[in-house]
Amino acid sequence: MNATPVTLNWFVGWWLILAGFASGAVIGLFFHQEKFLGGYGSFRRRLLRLGHIACAALGMLNLIVAVAPVMSPLLAVGGVLMPTVCFLTAWKAQCRHLFAIPVLALVAGVVVVMWCSGASVKRPVVAGQLPALHRSAATTGD
Repeated sequence: MNATPVTLNWFVGWWLILAGFASGAVIGLFFHQEKFLGGYGSFRRRLLRLGHIACAALGMLNLIVAVAPVMSPLLAVGGVLMPTVCFLTAWKAQCRHLFAIPVLALVAGVVVVMWCSGASVKRPVVAGQLPALHRSAATTGD
């Protein structure tokens, strides 16, 4: 049985998903309180929700990119920095000026993947490079 090669995007993707689940569980312990962090619409509470969702969503994006023909470490960097800046901004509002860093990393990562995948679209996918879940469909032609 061939294991999927562990790349930076694969590793970061799973850790971000785990962090999203864990942060959601911790934050969820207090969401029943009406005035938790200033109420549902407060800036701090919105940023915590955004950070929690950014972990899960950017984790999934990194997993998708990890099995694509073209990977980008910038997506891993942006995936880690975006929820970090969200949580920091929930703590100290002045940290909102740091959002440019993860946004630029994510945008650059997407541009790299788009730019480089144009040259690799016609390259056949080798079954050994796919996760075990998809390997049987790739080898049987289904």
